[in-house]
Amino acid sequence: MTKTIKRLALVSTALMALTSAAAAQQTVVWWDFLAGGDGVRMKALIDAFNEEHAGEITIEGTTLEWGTPFYTKLQTSAAIGEGPDIATYHLSRIPLAVDSGTLAEISDEDLASVGLSDDSFTAAAAQAAKVDGTRYAVPFDQHGLILYYNKEMLDEAGMLDENGMPTGLDGMENFEAALAQFTTDDGKYGLSMPTGDRYRAVYSFFGQQGGTMFDAEAGGFFPTDEDVNKLATATETMKRWVDNGWTPAQIESPAALAQFTSGQAAFFIMGNWEVPTFTDLAAKGELFEWGAVELPVLFDQPAAWSDSHAFVIPANAGQEDDPEKRAAVMEVIAWMDKNSLDWAGAGHIPAYNEVRESEGFASMKPQSDYAGFADTAVFDPRTVLAGPAAPLGDAWSNFINPATTGELDPADAAMEMRDDLNSQL
Repeated sequence: MTKTIKRLALVSTALMALTSAAAAQQTVVWWDFLAGGDGVRMKALIDAFNEEHAGEITIEGTTLEWGTPFYTKLQTSAAIGEGPDIATYHLSRIPLAVDSGTLAEISDEDLASVGLSDDSFTAAAAQAAKVDGTRYAVPFDQHGLILYYNKEMLDEAGMLDENGMPTGLDGMENFEAALAQFTTDDGKYGLSMPTGDRYRAVYSFFGQQGGTMFDAEAGGFFPTDEDVNKLATATETMKRWVDNGWTPAQIESPAALAQFTSGQAAFFIMGNWEVPTFTDLAAKGELFEWGAVELPVLFDQPAAWSDSHAFVIPANAGQEDDPEKRAAVMEVIAWMDKNSLDWAGAGHIPAYNEVRESEGFASMKPQSDYAGFADTAVFDPRTVLAGPAAPLGDAWSNFINPATTGELDPADAAMEMRDDLNSQL
């Protein structure tokens, strides 16, 4: 009898140990919208995290379609309590997500529990992660508009310094002189840039003038006539480049990319996400020497359009608070930020200061050459109409892009954009 009792006690103890161990393990359900090279890099990070946290935390990842399908699915799933534990998001779209009740607050205490605070990140990204002072996201990177350049063409023109960096491009007169110099009768252009992405340059030049796009208390979008005029001036700048033949009037993204990589344009203005494309071509010996830097300052101050991939925690309706799950999610977020150097290989700038300021990142070229835009970034304004696949993007496409090709007058386009957006508030 005594032996039987002892056996039962041992079995009971073993079962309790197994149950306790199982309870300690956490599965974190993850959704992202990352495809292509970004998707490959993120999967590698997830695999590395799972290997390092084996027996403790496992990320169960799913990649969904980018844009409206992703945001809609996350919103509807959270509303019925079936969303993931963590998701990627764009900071520019945070206000709309908060307005729809999709996201949970991430407190100072949450960050502190994994050794983070607002000071751990770039000021611009940390601010963009909040709505009315409440944090709803943790930044992962900053991506933005940069200037790619053909080193061989600039070297021949005497426009490179001893480190291979372009010189004499700041100031409207200087930059336009460079565009004119590299535009030739045999079909070469000073600048290549997709027509559909010109609004990012316009917004950057608007920011360089210190313009205010949105102020809820002062009247909404472009609250003063001066702001409207600054938008018109920025738009007119791009239109002038088109009118002078320094950049094609109409060109799609693949053709614009090919124009630069074939040596038919000295400069290419586009997001930093094209860095892997050029890196891969160069590695195969299929591209000239190239580089990338921050946008030149053409007006009063440095500024470049920017956004940020970030991590959010959905507000899953009806689900009780689970401190252990929250701790696991925060560990995932902190680990990803602290190991974001590999992510920078996609051209993105780490939002986490320690990584961005590390020797490893300093040696990463050309990323460290344009990393300064993280400090001068202009994000979309804090409004529910902003962000990818949102009304603000439609307004850029409907009014400003056509104005750069002469289909609309820049001044009229600026006023029409203002009125259209304010009518949707």
